[in-house]
Amino acid sequence: MAAKLNPLDLYNIRALLTDEERMVQDSVARFTDEKVLPIIGDCFDQGRFPNELISEIAGMGLLGATIPEAYGGAGMNSVCYGLICQELERGDSGMRSFASVQSSLCMYPIFAFGSETQKKHYLPKMAAGEVIGCFGLTEPHGGSDPANMKTVAKKDGEDWVLNGAKMWITNGNLAHIAIVWAQTDDGIRGFIVPTDSKGFTAQEVHKKMSLRASVTSALFLDNVRVPGDAMLPDVKGLKGPLSCLNQARYGITWGPIGAAQACLKEVLDYSAERMLFGRSLSANQAIQLKLADMARRVTTAQLLSLQLGRLKDAGNMHPTQVSLAKWNNVRMAIDIARECRDVLGGAGITTEHCPIRHALNLESVITYEGTETVHQLVVGRELTGINAF
Repeated sequence: MAAKLNPLDLYNIRALLTDEERMVQDSVARFTDEKVLPIIGDCFDQGRFPNELISEIAGMGLLGATIPEAYGGAGMNSVCYGLICQELERGDSGMRSFASVQSSLCMYPIFAFGSETQKKHYLPKMAAGEVIGCFGLTEPHGGSDPANMKTVAKKDGEDWVLNGAKMWITNGNLAHIAIVWAQTDDGIRGFIVPTDSKGFTAQEVHKKMSLRASVTSALFLDNVRVPGDAMLPDVKGLKGPLSCLNQARYGITWGPIGAAQACLKEVLDYSAERMLFGRSLSANQAIQLKLADMARRVTTAQLLSLQLGRLKDAGNMHPTQVSLAKWNNVRMAIDIARECRDVLGGAGITTEHCPIRHALNLESVITYEGTETVHQLVVGRELTGINAF
């Protein structure tokens, strides 16, 4: 008789992982189970990020996981990083967003485009959680057209003076430094801006119904002066910020798998125990059809992200492939979260259960790092050769 399948891993994706990858997944899963899940519902209700977990996240090597050990990182491969994102988001999208911004949007540009001095100064402290970063690209007038950037940096002697505003910035009020992208006479450039600089203000966004266990901010730069060596020297133009976003989007293809698995697991348990009309909810055809469809979509997303990770580690990942996976996997997760909320009935509207929290969070995830429509158009452009933006 065949062994019973794992309902959250029907195709035994785990068997395709290396021993190191399984070890990383297990350690982050244990952290999520023991430290995140017991408090994250209350954090979401209270609208607070659990700062108390930062040191432990750093201690596990989850910040800058793919950065070489020489700069304080863990030197892991891309699949390990993806699994980290999956297990953190199984707890909450806010947890994955924190690690994703620190690793992919702040540490990565310093590693890829920074001077040796910048790398040695910042990366070990960021890996240790001693210096938190935020990424300033999106502006109040719109995020899908970053070329229409209004923030400017002007040379003044040896210094740079920055003026402008950024919006929807994760970690903004936690951050010690901001990676700020600004227009210069020489094109778009990136700057490492200490958040205690004169004229720099971070204002937390409140009244959120999504990513409540995450810090979201508006940044204002009013004649903020930084030294000449604050500029990232090795990149010019939109290639810089867009390559950072590609790193982050890759992690986002994995994260929602965790959110979907959390919702599916809860509904599997609930439907087995919930008795209606003299039998368990799970004995109904309508429920089994829903559960089967969720498992199908989770499995498809798992295979997409694993292959994407293998392509990335081989140096063969194409941006369009990231767009396809981000579009597919976040859409998968948000649909499953909503469906699970429905199966839970009235109980599903409370944060005693996770689907409503994940559904609300995924409204942000499906919007940031490229909206679903933008990623559809990226794939469409690849197929036709025509830019329809």
